[in-house]
Amino acid sequence: MEVIRSAEPSDVRAVCVFGETHIRPHYAPLIGEPAADAQVARWWNADQIGAAVSAGLIVVAEAADGVVGVAQLGRAGVDHVIYKLYVDPRHRSHGLGPRLIEALVRRLPPDATRLCVEHFAGNERASAFYEREGFTVERVDPSPVDDPALDVVWRVRVLPGASGRPGP
Repeated sequence: MEVIRSAEPSDVRAVCVFGETHIRPHYAPLIGEPAADAQVARWWNADQIGAAVSAGLIVVAEAADGVVGVAQLGRAGVDHVIYKLYVDPRHRSHGLGPRLIEALVRRLPPDATRLCVEHFAGNERASAFYEREGFTVERVDPSPVDDPALDVVWRVRVLPGASGRPGP
């Protein structure tokens, strides 16, 4: 059984390795190898992951074989945003994605009313998953390189009031 927990400083290397192992093969068919490599280099390095772990923004799913899922919160203006939500393909369909989302929701302040997520338009798997999880499309930001697969889809899920939010 996988355990969802807060990432700790000792997890930074494992989270980076998770990104190096899973992000490029996931994104290369969707957005191309150069863009996939850029995603790994920019967002899955020790500086980025270390800072997010130190700020308490990352949760991990851990199994006997190590880190098998990663989720990260961030901000875009006033909105709380899921910037990472990935599960090792060998551990998909075990309910880890929804459990990682709920672990992030529990980290939000009690007055948070929305949770956003962004994903590439070419990522149809993410689109279907977020739809199932109650996230609706709010806007689509066109790609700066005029590639529709690289358009960024922003979704939002309205959160229940503090009394309806899952506890820690």
